[in-house]
Order: sequence, then structure tokens, then C-alpha cells
Amino acid sequence: MSEMRVVGVRVELPANQPILLLRETDGERYLPIWIGSVEATAIALEQQGVKPARPLTHDLLKDVIGALGRRLEQVRVTDLQEGTFYAELIFDGGVTVSARPSDSIALALRTGVPVHADESVLAEAGLVIPDEQEDEVEKFKEFLDSVSPEDFRGAQPG
Repeated sequence: MSEMRVVGVRVELPANQPILLLRETDGERYLPIWIGSVEATAIALEQQGVKPARPLTHDLLKDVIGALGRRLEQVRVTDLQEGTFYAELIFDGGVTVSARPSDSIALALRTGVPVHADESVLAEAGLVIPDEQEDEVEKFKEFLDSVSPEDFRGAQPG
């Protein structure tokens, strides 16, 4: 299992499909996950430090978890089946809840917990983007220019 960090969310053209890009913290593999536009917005707003006037669903879930006296400890991207990614929320006391990666990561960003990806997922869908002198945003733009959703076996939003 590898710890991942959220690089960001971008929109793949011409289909206008949002893509969440994760990168291994201590490695060179990237994990692209096609996600829904609502989740993409929730992730982007949190990364940019924008606080909406009213809590979004992920903010509400964070508040509910705290109000119940629980603590989210980590998020794991656990599986990839027929182009669909799967994740789990790992809570204190060993409680595990199945969730979409996009929702899981939106919640992880709000709670400050680590995101991990199973080796089997990285082996199947991880990509090494050549590490040249450019920054990650430029690499991500080049990556988007070179792939299509079909490259990931018809991946469904995570």
C-alpha cells in the first residue's frame, strides 16, 4: 500500500469529464480517476481553501463523524474492477465503510487524513509520467492531452 497525495482535479476535453490525479508520496506513479463534477467541485474548493456559505455534503459528513465521537483515520483506494475504482473509509476502532474514491478523497482533504492506494490498483492503473524539469501542473496537462477515458477500460466515475 502506498501513501498518495492529491495533485488536483482537471477537466478532460472534449468530453468535459473531471479527472482526479493522485501521486505516490514516495514514488513516481500517478493514479488518474475519472470522477463526477459535483465531487470534482468539492475537491477543488477544499484544495483552494474556499469555504461555501453553507456546508457541502462532505463538510456535513465530517461534522456528523465528529458529532458521533468518531475519527476518520485514513482513506484507501482498494480495488479496480471493470474500470470502476473502489475505496474504503477507515475509522477509529477498525470500522470500515465502502465508499467511492471521489467522496472518500473529498472527505480526507477536509479531515486531513492520509490517502493510500493498494499496490494492486497502482500496478493496474498507475502511470509513470516522465519527471523532467516541468512542474506537476504541466505534466498533468500533457497527460490529459495524451489519454482518453477508453485508456482505462471505460472507467466509470469514482
